[in-house]
Parts: sequence; C-alpha cells; structure tokens
Amino acid sequence: MAHTVTFSVPERSLGREDIEFVVMRDGVRFGTLLVSKGAVEWRPTNNVYRRRLRWDRFDQVMRASGRRV
Repeated sequence: MAHTVTFSVPERSLGREDIEFVVMRDGVRFGTLLVSKGAVEWRPTNNVYRRRLRWDRFDQVMRASGRRV
C-alpha cells in the first residue's frame, strides 16, 4: 500500500486559507489533509465532512498515539 502526497501552497502568508495535501494510495485519491493557522483537518475521499483537530489537541494525539521515529 504505497502512498503519494502532493500539495499546493498559496502565494501568501498562512492564515485562514488552507494548504492542501492530496494523499493518494495505490494511485487512487485516499483523502486530503488541510493545514491552516488554527487547525489541521482530514477530509476522506467520498466524504462531505472533515475531521478537525486544533493544534494543541493534535499535539496531544501525536504524543499519545504517534510512533516515535
């Protein structure tokens, strides 16, 4: 299961506009990671709703569940 990630960066300071990371799995769109000044969001493919974590909560989740590298 190979993943490919591409992104586009707006030509301005990061604010309310998101940077979008398109994540592909085996050549098929898996989802989109949206990074903004206030939060990180995951939008799965074929799903209307996003999952949002504020940066402080993202830090907690990664410390608790992320694999140390």
